[in-house]
Amino acid sequence: MDVSMDKKAIHELERKVEEVEGVKRELSGWIGKLITIIAIVMSLYHLYTAGFGMIEALRHRALHLAFALCLIFLLFPATKKSDPKKLPWYDVVLSLLGVAAGMYIIVNYNAIAFRAGWPTTWDTVFGVLTIVLVLEATRRALGAALSVVGLVFIAYAYLGPHIPGLFAHRGANLESLAEHLYLTTEGIFGIPLGVSATFVFLFILFGAFLEITGAGQFFIRLAIGMFGHFRGGPAKAAILASGTMGSINGSSVANVVTTGSFTIPLMKKVGFKPHVAGAVEVAASSTGQYLPPIMGAAAFVMSEITGIPYITIALAAALPALLDYVAMMMMVHFEACKNDIEGLPKEELPPIKQTFRMGWHLLIPIFGIVAMLVSGFTPLRAAFIGIILVYAASWIQAHTRITLQDVLIALERGAKNALGVAAACAVAGIIVGVVSLTGLGLRLTDIVISIAGNNLYLAMGLTIVASILMGLAMPTTAKYIIVSTVTAPILVSGFGVPLLAAHLFVLYYAILADDTPPVGVAAYAAAGIARSDPWKTGLMGFKFDISGMLIPVIFVLAPALVLIDATFLGVVKVVLSTSVGLISMAGFLQNWLVTHCRWYERLALLGSALLLVSPILLWDFLGLFILAGVWLLQKRRTAVVAVEAEQAAR
Repeated sequence: MDVSMDKKAIHELERKVEEVEGVKRELSGWIGKLITIIAIVMSLYHLYTAGFGMIEALRHRALHLAFALCLIFLLFPATKKSDPKKLPWYDVVLSLLGVAAGMYIIVNYNAIAFRAGWPTTWDTVFGVLTIVLVLEATRRALGAALSVVGLVFIAYAYLGPHIPGLFAHRGANLESLAEHLYLTTEGIFGIPLGVSATFVFLFILFGAFLEITGAGQFFIRLAIGMFGHFRGGPAKAAILASGTMGSINGSSVANVVTTGSFTIPLMKKVGFKPHVAGAVEVAASSTGQYLPPIMGAAAFVMSEITGIPYITIALAAALPALLDYVAMMMMVHFEACKNDIEGLPKEELPPIKQTFRMGWHLLIPIFGIVAMLVSGFTPLRAAFIGIILVYAASWIQAHTRITLQDVLIALERGAKNALGVAAACAVAGIIVGVVSLTGLGLRLTDIVISIAGNNLYLAMGLTIVASILMGLAMPTTAKYIIVSTVTAPILVSGFGVPLLAAHLFVLYYAILADDTPPVGVAAYAAAGIARSDPWKTGLMGFKFDISGMLIPVIFVLAPALVLIDATFLGVVKVVLSTSVGLISMAGFLQNWLVTHCRWYERLALLGSALLLVSPILLWDFLGLFILAGVWLLQKRRTAVVAVEAEQAAR
């Protein structure tokens, strides 16, 4: 079986990703070359600052935003009907204004610091201009949802005195709002954009270099070789491949298109329905953002917000992430059993030994980054050295060698891949700035605590609903920042949930919301490959993810799962009980354990799953007893059916 790709096929995949994610313009001539040069210079600048020293935080973030706004207005058209081969004059003007918005901070940095609290007219003009440009750039790059949320928060800040009830505040005039959001590190140039300008950009660039070596195809071939022959094997291979690919591209849509182009046809070949094949890819690709060692951009933002080292966050997320993939594997296994779907013949699978021999060296940069993070390197320095390791490792074998042309392509691709994250972080900064300026966070904390009372389950439910509602066309990083700003303090201060557990809880559901209908961009990408209905694909993808929804609840109730106050026996106990609970939940959702469930067996499986969520040992044993009882009943029923069939055959 050949799943290798030539450069033409790789370009076609990139075109499909851009088609779904919104990059429409294909400019040629000197304009196209100029855009390429700007993108390469952007990457080189970030590489230089990562390796040889950072300038002042506000200046660095301003330059990062200037690059991002410049490229977004050149690459993303105002409407879908725009001619992709033409660049209107007004987009050139907007691009130049984006550069000016960043350069104003850089040029006037000392004067701005000196007159803090006394903005000039030009400060206000450039502040308002930058807010408008950020909202418009985000609308173009990511859709209208996040920009609308940003506008709502700005309106809330401005109209505070006119809002009745608990949400009223003294309000902010245009000058104070522009100053807070533009001239300080509390708004647009706050922590979110700071993380985008450092860790996130470098790891996206690392992924671009790793991808150009063919690492993605290595992971796909290895996964298919390992799991392809099992029952429903291509779907299990898709889960493994998408998880590992999540460490490279950092985008659920790119993950779906890259991995799904191979795995979805294989799933359909062995008997999975088109919308089910697409759904498996959607669920696995989205959750790849939660999988260490290289998690999605939101994990780096979490590190900055909480002050918890990234490596601690990655280690804490490891067990929940692996358990989530176990849950998906069980969902896929039961789906295959229900529909009597076998695996691929072994002769059609890539040979594992040969595949590993051809690509083992591409694991060196990933293991190198892990080793550096464990040794105390900052994520920024680890990513910088990781990029060097990718280049060095690529020369071990001829077919993966990175040429000078490949370097330029990776630099360009890395910058373009980072634009959406930069835009999302800038708008998230606006929202966080309004929350801090108006005291909205404290008001919401009081309101939610009063609604939930002393009920932690109700507080968690409200957090889950908020995260999933934010999932309507909003990127994971922005969802996490907004929801964690409001709800994580409630869980921590109101209910005593450990800081790390509370933020991982929010992050998990922010990622899960990527699959939430009616707007699930990854589902549209998967449906396009599977030739299935996007709604059915999205709903089924959400179903595959629901099996793991118990995991965050478990680590809030039993923090040992995220290695908080953990002992070896405590971790073993919670992992075993969670694993069994996930099997019960998958059986309930799929209506299958050994055979089709009767209605009371299905309810028993749900009860077993809920009991196993509890940290109380007695309830764990009860949940396990119920699961064993259902298994024995079904085993006995299938044995009786087999005997009757054998007798009838005689």
